[in-house]
Amino acid sequence: QVQLVESGGGLVQAGGSLRLSCAASGRTLNNLQMGWFRQVPGKEREFVAAISWSAGIRNYEDSVKGRFTISRDNAKNTVDLQMNSLKPEDTAVYYCAARTPRTPYSYTDERGYGYWGQGTQVTVSS
Repeated sequence: QVQLVESGGGLVQAGGSLRLSCAASGRTLNNLQMGWFRQVPGKEREFVAAISWSAGIRNYEDSVKGRFTISRDNAKNTVDLQMNSLKPEDTAVYYCAARTPRTPYSYTDERGYGYWGQGTQVTVSS
């Protein structure tokens, strides 16, 4: 079992930055691909970013490319999401997730992730 806890959310003005962190316990995140998703009330949860276990491969949703950076520290069992140039449309609850090994689902598909944090609210004011 993996327990994930996000932190770092808050209220920020448009153009500002936030750094989200996801801390894992219960087992090591080594060999697990990790992802960040976000959800707005009334909408489905959407993919934001993913990172391979070695951090050699990183993927981003088109609207966040060039603004967000996903990173991980396997020694500390953490995964971070640095968010710069934030926009009001980035407002959402952000979730950290660990991808299920050998899942048939794409890294953008939430069904491929077996462990989730409780989420952290990010609000960007205009």
